[in-house]
Formats: sequence, structure tokens, C-alpha cells
Amino acid sequence: MLTHDQVWTAIDRLAARAGLSASGLAKRAGLDPTTFNKSKRITPDGRERWPSTESVSKSLAATNTGIDTFVELIEGPGKAMRAIPLIGFAEAGAGGFFDDGGFPVGKGWDEVAALAVNDEHAYALEISGDSMKPAYRDGDVIVVSPAATVRKGDRVVVKTKDGEVMAKELRRRSTKSIELASLNPNHRDRTFAAKDIEWIARIVWASQ
Repeated sequence: MLTHDQVWTAIDRLAARAGLSASGLAKRAGLDPTTFNKSKRITPDGRERWPSTESVSKSLAATNTGIDTFVELIEGPGKAMRAIPLIGFAEAGAGGFFDDGGFPVGKGWDEVAALAVNDEHAYALEISGDSMKPAYRDGDVIVVSPAATVRKGDRVVVKTKDGEVMAKELRRRSTKSIELASLNPNHRDRTFAAKDIEWIARIVWASQ
């Protein structure tokens, strides 16, 4: 018997397989971005809401996935994936989502199925807009590990004490300053005093 949870899990796995969040998959399929949101899976009165055949069909077409593969996603592949917290990149600078060390906290997070990362505090950010092209495009998902060691040349997410959050490449880091290279050639590189940085975390995976 096919269950409600199996179908929705398969959609989450389909999104992760394409390097997308559930909302990113919906947008790529030409659907309303909220079509596959977790809040849409149960009605306000507690009844199970199933995805439509049309929405599944459009999602398979958008990710060039056959129905046989979708059946496999229902039955079991994806065990190497786990659910991790997700928010939009544009929201990350708002207060309440991170502690002082850059670890995800608080409410307001969604979830996305992602490749297993050896960091229980890993989280995902969904890119919006084209300011990070060609590295990251609108709808791409990046997975960030606040516990990972950060080295020169790594792509990182940085939050300043003024609340600005950005994705850059770490060019140089000393006890006094941090130099960051822009991922988009149309945007300038940035240099900050070390004391002005709240946290810096390495990007360990990104959809392409």
C-alpha cells in the first residue's frame, strides 16, 4: 500500500537528487513555489493532502526523471540523505536563526533532504536571485557546516556583526582581518576587520 509519507518523501528525495529544496523543485516545474511545502501536506483540519498527479508529472519532467526512478525513490534509495534545516539565503541575516557561533537555532526553519554531512548542525540555504552567478543560481541549495575547518580557497558563508550575510571565497584570514573574493565578477571583493565578523562557516555542498 502506498502511503502519504512515502509519496512526500519521494518528492523530497527527487528535489534533493536535483540539488533543490522542495520549493525550488516546484519553481523549476512551473508550479507555485509553495506547492510542495511541508505546511501544505496536512490540511488545517488535520487531513492528509496528497500531491496531484499533474504536479508530480511536471516535477519529473523538470528534473528529467523517469517514473521508474521515482518508484525507486518511494521504495528506498536516499538512505544516505537526511533532513536538515533550511531557510532562504535572504532570510539568514534576520535575527533568531543562528547563535553567536553560527549554529542554527530557533523557529522558522523548513527542512530539506540532503546528502548526509558529518556535522549534526549542518543546515541549508536556498539561493534567491542572480547575485551569486555563475557559482550559484536562483533556486540552488547550499549546505553549510559550521563545524567544518575553514581554509584559504574555501567557499564560505560569513555573517558580520552588523547582520550582513554573504557567500564568498576565503582569500586570506589573519588574526586582524579577513579577505573575501566575490563569487560574481560583477561584485566587489570585501575585506573586514576580524573583530567585525560574527562567524564564518564552510559551504560543503551545493547543487549545480
